[in-house]
Amino acid sequence: MQVLRLSRFLGWFSIGLGLLQILYGRDLARTIGMRRHTGLIRAFGVREVANGVAILGSPASAPLLMTRVAGDAMDLALLASTPVYGPRERANAQWAIAAVAGVTLLDILCAARLSTEDDGELPGLPVYWD
Repeated sequence: MQVLRLSRFLGWFSIGLGLLQILYGRDLARTIGMRRHTGLIRAFGVREVANGVAILGSPASAPLLMTRVAGDAMDLALLASTPVYGPRERANAQWAIAAVAGVTLLDILCAARLSTEDDGELPGLPVYWD
């Protein structure tokens, strides 16, 4: 079942992203114009790592993927409310928003597929992972 491969990928992605946020939180904050929020970025990194480990422990769990969606919503809210100080930081924040939105879509699709028994329950979604 391909959806389990996607779920595992998202678990590993979460761990990698979380470690990046924990180890390079100050650099990330500076890059997107959030110099005062280094601690928050690192806390979000801890959340990402914990969520990734949980997903790898139970890759068929739709609720765990939905917790990623909730985390993505928090990330998007923070990025959208970021006071940007220059054109470079503004462009970087826009790229970050686009990247988080793309991963959010994958999280939603994966969670929707995991939460159904039958492809007939997903009339608008293509069957990519049977």
